[in-house]
Amino acid sequence: MRKIAVCALACWLSTAALANVPEVAPELTAAQIVEKNVAARGGLEAWQKIHSMVWVGHIERPDAAGAPNLPYVLEQKRPNKTRFQIKAQNQIWVRTYDGAHGWKLRPSTNGMPEAEPYTAEELSSAQNGQESFGGPLMDYQAKGVAVMLDGVDDVEGHKAYRLSVKSPSGTSNHVWVDAQTFLDVKSDRQSRNALGQAGTVSVFYRNYETIEGVQMPLMIESGSDTATATDKMVIDKVLLNQPLDDRIFAKPSVPGRGNAASVNAAAPQSVRQKSSSMSTRFPRSNPRFFIGSGVAH
Repeated sequence: MRKIAVCALACWLSTAALANVPEVAPELTAAQIVEKNVAARGGLEAWQKIHSMVWVGHIERPDAAGAPNLPYVLEQKRPNKTRFQIKAQNQIWVRTYDGAHGWKLRPSTNGMPEAEPYTAEELSSAQNGQESFGGPLMDYQAKGVAVMLDGVDDVEGHKAYRLSVKSPSGTSNHVWVDAQTFLDVKSDRQSRNALGQAGTVSVFYRNYETIEGVQMPLMIESGSDTATATDKMVIDKVLLNQPLDDRIFAKPSVPGRGNAASVNAAAPQSVRQKSSSMSTRFPRSNPRFFIGSGVAH
């Protein structure tokens, strides 16, 4: 009888493989998947206790000649304020968003930085991309985000639920949740390159670790659908609930013009020290990691 049962099981597995039946957990609704995802990330209550977050790390860019690793500092504050800075020698690249307006400060051809407002697309991405800490699935109903289960895919050898996520403004993207760990493993979004060409950016979340009770990916890998190489955003240090002055999210100052405080004046001491020590040559092209697109996951 046992031999018959084993043979029957083997036949069933063979048939399932031939039929390409996905081996996934029992069927769940989108709401149940999100509930398990939030629990796996540490729980909604734990995330709601985080009022500010600072990442200190580096971006690995395999296709960047002369500057493959770019140190950065990312500062975030509830409800939706972000500041992203790369500094190299006497040149800086800063992107800030105060919850309503966004600016970017970048070197110009004559060496004098220029502060510019976000484009309409960048502003829309900033407004829709970071509804709260923890990503779009965290407390999604309170934010007016609609989530639907689209199907099940294979993501790097692991079965994952593909969720369609629609923001209140109508912008849609996908989030993939691992069917075993229930952690986010991938997301995508629409973007445009420097030539204005539309494309899809895929983002992979790796190396999860528990930091003060919440699960965070310490590596975020990003690449477009036409790129042969991907950028890796490595998080070397995470600081939670640091005091962040609202001034650092305002329009960046232009050094030498005396129109505002220093770009690092209001940042935490540990962040200022890290930022001031950056010595990598500054790149001339935009990094693929666009703050305001939900990267703070």
